[in-house]
Order: sequence, then C-alpha cells, then structure tokens
Amino acid sequence: MNESSRILVIDDEESIRRTISMTLSHAGYVVDTAESGKEAVEKVAKNFYNLALIDIRLPDMEGTELLTALGDATPRMMKVILTGFPGLQNAVTAINKGVDAYLVKPVDTNELLRVIKRLLEKQKGEREYSEAKVTEYLETRFKQLQTEELDETTNGKNQPPP
Repeated sequence: MNESSRILVIDDEESIRRTISMTLSHAGYVVDTAESGKEAVEKVAKNFYNLALIDIRLPDMEGTELLTALGDATPRMMKVILTGFPGLQNAVTAINKGVDAYLVKPVDTNELLRVIKRLLEKQKGEREYSEAKVTEYLETRFKQLQTEELDETTNGKNQPPP
C-alpha cells in the first residue's frame, strides 16, 4: 500500500524530520514535513495524508492537542505519537484523543516501518468496508425506488386520465 501512501512528519527538530523523512521515502512513501502544530494543521487543510507522525512536544502546542485538531480535519488519517518523554499520563491522554500508535524515541526504524504498515493496512480495510457499505446502501435504495415506481404504476397513479 505504500506506493501512494502519504505521510506527514511533525517534529520541531530538523534532524528528526530529515531522518524519518529519508527512511520513509526509501521505503516508498510520499513524505511531507511540518515543524509546528500550526503548520501541520495548515498542510492537512490543503492536502490529504494517510498518516501523521506527531512529536508529543511541539513549540506551539502539545502533540495531544494536535491529535484533536487533525482528527477534526481528517477523521480517517492514522495518527502516531512519537515521544522522548514517555509517561503514563501522556499515553492515556493520547489514547483518549484517538491516537492509533504510541512510540518512544529514539524510534527503532524497523518498528516504525512495521507500525506504519500495520496502520495503513487497517486504514485500507476500513476504507474497503466503508465502500462496501455505501455500495450496499445504494443498491438497496435503487431497488426501493424501482419498487415504489412499480407500485405507483400498478395502482394507476402514473396512468393518463380517461
């Protein structure tokens, strides 16, 4: 799925953004970066991303606050918190705000790639399920409309006046 998957890396440290971006680009992902929560919100408003990697501490807001802002903008985007400050309270807050994964820095590259792959596969499954449900609804509604039209015709409602 990574051929067209788009990932936004949000971290205030340039070296981390660059390292993660290079790793993900080499793995075949399309990568964009943001160094602040505000910049991330602006980018998400203009572009589609499958997944966001979010630093827990940004210069203008906490990563957990950004989870909410990004969740409102793109409900289907997967979100991963990256933190150098692991703690029970941070993890609980992130979970309550809809994080899909929580990783501790320094992040093992193989673990990061495994988590991303798993989340993108989950996202794909959710999308396919939603598409199937929409298709099912449309087919059912079409049959319902056909039946109503047939009922009107057989009850004389669509027949010309005598």
